[in-house]
Amino acid sequence: MPNAHIIGLGKSGNATARLLKVQGWQVTVSDRNTSESLQQQCQTLIEEGITVNLGQNFDPDTAPDLVVVSPGVPWDLPALETARSLGIETIGEMELAWRNLQDIPWVGITGTNGKTTTTALIAKIFEVAGSAAPACGNIGNAACELALQQQQNSSTPLDWVIAEISSFQIESSSTLAPKIGIWTTFTPDHLNRHYTLDNYFRIKGRLMERSQVQVFNGDDAYLRRAAPELWPQAVWTSVNGAEELLGDRVMGVYIQENWVYQNGEAIAPVDSLKMVGDHNRQNLLMAVAAARIAGIDKEAIAHAISIFPGVPHRLEEVSAWMGIRWINDSKATNYDAAQVGLAAVEPPVILIAGGEAKAGDDTDWINTIHQKAAAVLLIGSAASAFAERLQETHYQNVEIVETLENAIPRAAQLASVLQAKAVLLSPACASFDQYRSFEHRGDRFRELCWELMG
Repeated sequence: MPNAHIIGLGKSGNATARLLKVQGWQVTVSDRNTSESLQQQCQTLIEEGITVNLGQNFDPDTAPDLVVVSPGVPWDLPALETARSLGIETIGEMELAWRNLQDIPWVGITGTNGKTTTTALIAKIFEVAGSAAPACGNIGNAACELALQQQQNSSTPLDWVIAEISSFQIESSSTLAPKIGIWTTFTPDHLNRHYTLDNYFRIKGRLMERSQVQVFNGDDAYLRRAAPELWPQAVWTSVNGAEELLGDRVMGVYIQENWVYQNGEAIAPVDSLKMVGDHNRQNLLMAVAAARIAGIDKEAIAHAISIFPGVPHRLEEVSAWMGIRWINDSKATNYDAAQVGLAAVEPPVILIAGGEAKAGDDTDWINTIHQKAAAVLLIGSAASAFAERLQETHYQNVEIVETLENAIPRAAQLASVLQAKAVLLSPACASFDQYRSFEHRGDRFRELCWELMG
């Protein structure tokens, strides 16, 4: 019986372990953490005959036949480098899912920002069109969960797989090759893991190189400059009209006179999308491009757009209370995403920001704060550094409140005094200093808002 070692439990590791177990592998899972939620998962896996070692690192000297890493595990971890040097096959969870589902066409969505919304909207369009095409990856199911369901015949046979794929997952996938590859945006992010912008770009590019058809955001400055020469036959999108399209115009998708067009054919009115901002219009265009490439008719596309509610934690309106919009943008975990979110909200805004800071250029974000924010409330480990940075740029109305529990009532006070139209949580930071994930942070924001409003 072959041996597999899975590094990292959680949703991905759990699905990976169970998939390999039913395929006849002897499975061991390790995770450095020992949280209560992991302990509960551990007990379930043990009952299924899977060995779980919490609080332990992977030891390559155990010499398994296969190592599978969860998305959050650094690909250059010394133990993984040792395993590879010993000839032990080492892959990511997404690669394993692909190997089990490669007979089904995939839409693979990557990019610094915009992945989740684009993925969710594509899945909705395919669903309305009658396709069994669930979202997976960073949203929805773990990719290996879909593979497990198909293996056990416990779900409808899939027509498509709609996968949100991060750079971490691309890095650990050597053969993953979607039918349609979408690249939403490209700005500096995850440089603590990928080290240089060029390396980050190359990793993202691997997915596009292996995709049969490529779709690019034509309004992204970096992609517009770097991608046309590499992918001359790609499909391009633009919120600024047909004249802004690049590459092969046969399948260009763009906005003209407040309608979405594909190659001169009107598809849907832009106003039917409930989500605000040019960035969401771009997400819309890329979703439409994928649907048209897949052969979905425009009536199904238009209907899906009109009923798409958006995604949690990305400019999610929690409530409108006392004439003030309370907006959860917890998924804005870097400067670029936070700038886009703040720019999309009507001013004046009370901004709640902070958390675990990331490397990156904050210039555009700071400029947008000056334009839009009546006050900034700072939380988390980045609070002091953010306050100092804002004061350097002569932005004065900033307070360190440390926690969301302090930020919400203070935001309500300031919104009343400053006649703000919105309170926006858009952290520009990772969440791990105070929360398990950006979802956990956004859920807490929502809970506190509702408590405040009774």
